[in-house]
Amino acid sequence: MTEQPQEPEYDEDETYQLRLFITGASPNSTRAILNLKEICNQFLKDHYELEIIDVHQQPLIAQAEQIIALPMLIKKGPGAERRLIGDMSDREKVLRGLGLS
Repeated sequence: MTEQPQEPEYDEDETYQLRLFITGASPNSTRAILNLKEICNQFLKDHYELEIIDVHQQPLIAQAEQIIALPMLIKKGPGAERRLIGDMSDREKVLRGLGLS
């Protein structure tokens, strides 16, 4: 019998607070948005809040968060703050960063 990969478990009472910093409609930004939404919809269902912040339109927020590379995802909670850089195409890296694997 073959084992089916199981979806990582999370506490359904917790809402993941996510901030994705992008640079306009660049290809990397577009990929990051699509990849992250796909991962969140599959693994977190309705238990996440995703704020997408364009650093050109909201530079003060980017400055306050000390954004050093883009696109960048910041997981504010639950748990410790985590930062991921890139287009979010490495699913395992994103899941680890969110604490889901």
